Amino acid sequence: MFSKILIANRGEIALRILRACRELGIRTVAVHSTADTDAMYVRLADEAVCIGPPASRDSYLNVAAILSAATITGADAIHPGYGFLSENADFAETVEAHGLTFIGPTAEHIRMMGDKITAKTTMMALGVPLVPGSDGALESLEQAREVAAKVGYPVLIKAAAGGGGRGMKVAPTEADLEEAWSVARTEARAAFGNDEVYLEKYLDKPRHIELQIMADTHGNVVHYGERDCSLQRRHQKLLEEAGSPALTAAQRDEIGAIATAALTKLGYRNAGTLEFLYQDGQFCFIEMNTRLQVEHPVTEMVCDVDLVREQIRIAAGEPLGYSQSDIKFSGHAIECRINAEDPQTFMPTPGTITVYHPPGGLGVRIDSALYAGYRVPPYYDSMIAKLIVRAPTRLEAIERMRRALDEFVIEGVKTVIPLHRKILEDPQFRKGDYTIHWLENFVARQQQG
Repeated sequence: MFSKILIANRGEIALRILRACRELGIRTVAVHSTADTDAMYVRLADEAVCIGPPASRDSYLNVAAILSAATITGADAIHPGYGFLSENADFAETVEAHGLTFIGPTAEHIRMMGDKITAKTTMMALGVPLVPGSDGALESLEQAREVAAKVGYPVLIKAAAGGGGRGMKVAPTEADLEEAWSVARTEARAAFGNDEVYLEKYLDKPRHIELQIMADTHGNVVHYGERDCSLQRRHQKLLEEAGSPALTAAQRDEIGAIATAALTKLGYRNAGTLEFLYQDGQFCFIEMNTRLQVEHPVTEMVCDVDLVREQIRIAAGEPLGYSQSDIKFSGHAIECRINAEDPQTFMPTPGTITVYHPPGGLGVRIDSALYAGYRVPPYYDSMIAKLIVRAPTRLEAIERMRRALDEFVIEGVKTVIPLHRKILEDPQFRKGDYTIHWLENFVARQQQG
């Protein structure tokens, strides 16, 4: 097992990793920008190293500074968390080349799944169902027209190196295709330095279902069930559930068996998440995230497993020590992302937390690095907390979440807590009857008054 792990991240996920390390008896190194000097994870780590000014490119994306911090503190492994360098294959390679262990998948698999076209063709070869569309990158607008005519409109043009909704445009009809093609390529080039795009059939009422897997270096692969991440605004998740109200246990077992078989053949290691669009009883693979997910706590709550602990154990060469039949699913879990944003305009609201009172009680978990007096910096993602609840049934989980949100006091900055309250009161949400388009429409209705 490792003696010291450097955590190459910030905020609540840095604190989450730190806690797992503590329980394993592993010392920790926190790296931070000058904007995060007073962060909770910095205060609680065994050692802390400032790696640069506030801008991410000069600190949390500064590979040389992070590796220098690992060297001078004597760390033997680096955990990247999510975001920043977590899916950077070059970083993973460099970490290993410096004699350190990268706590995550191999650089080869990060690179493979980071390119959406390569990921799709790889999964197709491994027997994973896909959304109908182009076999690879589109070489011309004319080719896009040919593929679109074959799969039928509406279609979606997507960046091969995309993520977060950038480089993604819908063409409802043939007349809209040229503009969608042009805009998607322009956005992709600006965001990722790569203007390759591909085409998929646009599904009009899908759910976003993702499957959490873990693979060790001894050939063992398991899944921990599905999460429903359909409540999204501009392709950014806001609320997640485990399991999905749309799936049966049999459907979970079916897609789980397909996914674990594919990743066994691939020789994958560590944590990963396969993401699907689900419509009319059919799963269609869209991408794979080769890292820990923001919403991993809902899976932990229903499976009673510490996924970060498992990541560390696997990176240290230990076997999982259990099989798929040993994983039991119990109850229902919901996560609300608490963002420092205006709940009406969604504009970020950095500032100083004047009052902080988190909720508690049975089945309530808070993943946050907030405290009274902490200043939320304007330089990073606006998520400041995750509120997670578990209960025996979905309706009980909804009521527990409503109670917990009512107890949650954050003053000094505006948050999206009022929006979450309204979502949980909505009859359609309570029935579990929603798709990836539901939240956008719900927010629009709220803004119209």
